[in-house]
Amino acid sequence: MKYIFILSVALLLFSCSTGHTGKMSITEKKEFTELKSNPAGSGEEFKITFFGGRELYYPLMAIWLEDESGNYIQTLFVPNSIAKGIFEYGKQQEGKWVRAPKRAPQTLPYWAHKRGIKASDGLYMPDTDSPVPDAYSGATPLTGFILSSRADKPLSGTIKVMFELNQNWDWNQYWTNNKYPENQNYMMSCQPALVYEAIINLTDAKSRYKMVPIGHSDPLGETGALFSDLSTLTTALNIADSIIVCVSE
Repeated sequence: MKYIFILSVALLLFSCSTGHTGKMSITEKKEFTELKSNPAGSGEEFKITFFGGRELYYPLMAIWLEDESGNYIQTLFVPNSIAKGIFEYGKQQEGKWVRAPKRAPQTLPYWAHKRGIKASDGLYMPDTDSPVPDAYSGATPLTGFILSSRADKPLSGTIKVMFELNQNWDWNQYWTNNKYPENQNYMMSCQPALVYEAIINLTDAKSRYKMVPIGHSDPLGETGALFSDLSTLTTALNIADSIIVCVSE
């Protein structure tokens, strides 16, 4: 379930950034998609607002929960293509891109390894045999979005809301197209996925939390490593303008 709507003037002023030079128009930047996942969950409600940055252009993302020590709790949302491993442009057939299964371990490897479910081909990415349940997935948002989701069961103490974000074909002077010439997965990804977090003490929760980038994922998608040095990333840092988390019972 989703729809596009225009936010209030105050929210638009908050979300817009100056010096726009990206691929989407100013009008498109004002549009938000509403997403809902896991409505049957009995735990806390999480509302994650993703304000698109000037480089927003068909990104993929995973949003999930961890405990204070970084142990995976559950997924809140991933796009259908990630959840099932079926992409709208999965392969070329008779000169056209067609919907088909595609393995893309470089896309969101930090989340995939945290989830810890290995597919039959040995990759920590969902496929048709080990998909993410429909309750936690939906259509890929093409604009900024507001996700409303729930924890499966009530949580306590300190938790982390995690957000991994990746956008294909975003080369820069460091992440060049010949950096790993033998790796086709890297060639589709370029700058690696960014990982954001918000740390929330549920016993004394604030009204809102701004997620902060804490590192990037393995550019080849071969491990679940997190690299804290973001100095080589450029446009990837501007896919999101800001990401805000609110939590309630």
